Amino acid sequence: MDGVVKAWQPPGPGARDGRAAPPTRHTGRLAEEVYGKLLAQLMSLRIVPDSRVTIDALAREMGVSQTPIRDALNRMEADGLVVRVPNAGYRIPPQITRQRFEDMVELRLLLEPSAARHAAERASAEQVAELRRMLEEMAELAENHGHLSYGAFGLRDAAFHDLVAASAGNQVVREALARLHTHVHLFRLVYDNEVTFLAMGEHDAVLAAIAARDPDAAAYAMRQHILLSRDRFRRLFHDDRAQEDQTDA
Repeated sequence: MDGVVKAWQPPGPGARDGRAAPPTRHTGRLAEEVYGKLLAQLMSLRIVPDSRVTIDALAREMGVSQTPIRDALNRMEADGLVVRVPNAGYRIPPQITRQRFEDMVELRLLLEPSAARHAAERASAEQVAELRRMLEEMAELAENHGHLSYGAFGLRDAAFHDLVAASAGNQVVREALARLHTHVHLFRLVYDNEVTFLAMGEHDAVLAAIAARDPDAAAYAMRQHILLSRDRFRRLFHDDRAQEDQTDA
């Protein structure tokens, strides 16, 4: 399907350079189409947060066998989009709360500017080229419209940040950031193409500093990106804050 990109997943057993293993040969295009449809449904909230999904029900709904459904859900689990429930299928993660959002921002501010600083010092020419290629792919996705392209952009956003962390050379920091699935949670909060265009300019600044081997500029650009992203998404929690203030009054 147009707009579907290969997902980036945290490093794990058997993974090379953090890139998700390619789909097995039997999945083919059908598994890609199923993944794209499920991603679009997630981003449009057609699949409700904190709800259960089962392989059998999805197979009936989409008119396909269980194999491509299973492969798509396994891939979505690696991306943090679904959670496997033993003997009960899968569950869609709930939307993050305002407190968890603030906690994630605090942790990112502690870790990611430092990672960008080290990436400017340590990134290989190949990693810089890969970061540049990622931004080119994100630019193409940002020009498209629809929840599928928006969701694919969110996953590519996560891949960009993961590669910055990988380029820094600290595997523990990289794994800590990957476990948050920050970008998945944020892009599920709202469908807003403006988010993609604003993020692209900020990513450009991060990459430019890394490519110029300027640690201070890289750390500053990453910190600014996180703060601006915080402000863009924080407004979605204002109603919750107002309700809590009224309750406390």
